[in-house]
Amino acid sequence: MEVPEKDLYLMGQIDKIYTKYPFYGVPRITWQLRENGDIINHKKVARLMSVMGIQAIFPKKNLSIPNKNHEIYPYLLKGIEASYPNHIWGVDITFIKIKNDWLYLFAVIDWYSRYVLSWSLSNNLETGFCCEALTNALKIGIPEIHNSDQGSQLTAKEYLNILKSQKEVRISMDGKGRAFDNIFTERLWRSVKYEEVYLKDYQNYFEAKHQLSNYFKFYNQERPHQSLQNKTPLMVYKTERR
Repeated sequence: MEVPEKDLYLMGQIDKIYTKYPFYGVPRITWQLRENGDIINHKKVARLMSVMGIQAIFPKKNLSIPNKNHEIYPYLLKGIEASYPNHIWGVDITFIKIKNDWLYLFAVIDWYSRYVLSWSLSNNLETGFCCEALTNALKIGIPEIHNSDQGSQLTAKEYLNILKSQKEVRISMDGKGRAFDNIFTERLWRSVKYEEVYLKDYQNYFEAKHQLSNYFKFYNQERPHQSLQNKTPLMVYKTERR
């Protein structure tokens, strides 16, 4: 689907506002765009946000659209914090702008160490790219709990069958209105975009994939995290595994 250049520009601006203020809905994003000098009405903002698959985290941000026919699992994380590597994994999808188009980025992150076990990039929201990343992540470790939203990609039979093949894994899905269930992944997206995506001007899928590959190596292996006592995610993931 060909998207007008102006719409791609506006989608990029919406993405920047949303990444900084994920609790902003259509009215506030419309206001912020106007403050930035863009002439736009709320109907246009709502349409573009729908194309991007985002909404304010109240009640819930959700790039993947729910499918009522898919299997849903209970939420298992009430009162639980990630206490060691492979205790809890989280997954999510975000929007990546490239020249004349956009892509979707999926990542699997270990909540305790912040280690990105696997990621994949796609020009559509079909389930395959999520299954690919999950399969690669399971070659590195096995989580006790896998937590996701109830989007159609993550409740699809193909995706769930991969999880079910690992008998140790308990499947958890965010309940409606749980705004901060995936806070570690939200922080990852903020880092990816402010430290990489917004500093670059990806011309195509291949350039985006190459540059993101370099960034995730940096994020996992070189970038110290204050919350990890200035250790890297890979260091914590490897040294504190049970």
